[in-house]
Amino acid sequence: MSGVKLKKVIKQYGQAQVIHGVDLDVSDGEFCVFVGPSGCGKSTLLRMIAGLEETTGGAIEIGARDVTQIDPSERGVAMVFQTYALYPHMTVEENMGFGLKMNGVPKAEIAQKVAQAAGILRLEDFLKRKPKALSGGQRQRVAIGRAIVRGPEVFLFDEPLSNLDAELRVEMRVEIARLHKEIGATMIYVTHDQVEAMTLADKIVVLRAGKIEQVGAPLDLYKNPDNKFVAGFIGSPAMNFLSATVDGGKVRVPGLGDAHLDLPVSLPGEGSKVTLGLRPQHLSLDPNGATHRVEMAEALGGVSYLYLTGPTGERMIVEYRDDVKLPTGTQVGLTFPIEAAMLFDTRTDQRIR
Repeated sequence: MSGVKLKKVIKQYGQAQVIHGVDLDVSDGEFCVFVGPSGCGKSTLLRMIAGLEETTGGAIEIGARDVTQIDPSERGVAMVFQTYALYPHMTVEENMGFGLKMNGVPKAEIAQKVAQAAGILRLEDFLKRKPKALSGGQRQRVAIGRAIVRGPEVFLFDEPLSNLDAELRVEMRVEIARLHKEIGATMIYVTHDQVEAMTLADKIVVLRAGKIEQVGAPLDLYKNPDNKFVAGFIGSPAMNFLSATVDGGKVRVPGLGDAHLDLPVSLPGEGSKVTLGLRPQHLSLDPNGATHRVEMAEALGGVSYLYLTGPTGERMIVEYRDDVKLPTGTQVGLTFPIEAAMLFDTRTDQRIR
């Protein structure tokens, strides 16, 4: 297996630059997830690693080889796409071994590799079926099996679960995590779903507008985001943001009933505009307060989410673990541990520490 290095990688379509000098090091055997909103460049970056998109500038290395100008078939990568792309007239066994057959691999070797991959993916009982007789999750496992039999140095996944329903997505997340532990291969995985990123990744790369915003382990990004974008993108439900001002050495927050917070950070100058960030999980209801109006309550069983409107009209979400459902219009107050609050420069969106 091999790691992957991107060095000042650029991608342009005509005059439009969509990838802006990306530097990244994915270690051998690491599970790296590219995450970000639609149009951020994550799939383009993956396709450049695969060789399906030409690199306008910079270099891509797989292992010790510079593969920037090398044909996709010679890069030692295998890609699993959003669509299964299975041949409907072929059996599972034939689909998985087709690439090897086209490369002239002996039949006995193909059979051995297909059987090995089928064992890893628990497809032994389906080898003689055709795709139409399989569920969505089984079809996706066949697509992954087709990649496994090639014995690649690096596996590339381009939103492979987006066509599955919620239950199958969870099941396949578990399968892919188990697969990674079993074969220990380097895997790069693209998704817009930050829950997938948090549950699968050793390392998350958060992208926006063709640039890397932050790289780190999932919990590091959750607990210690560098900027407002990463703080809002990582975590579900998303972080609440409130407008605030530096006032008398404290942070004045009109959206919390004009509260003056003494935060343990290096505040900018008096009167500076800042943004306070609070995760729904860190907020609790204060029975003695009445700063926020309940607009809606989502009762999900073990947890509920309250959607509130504050005195300035700013909206907030609170994670609520009480069986009592609060009716619309109820006035509530909020409390939170001061160390859970994050502060951002409103002008630059960078974290204030």
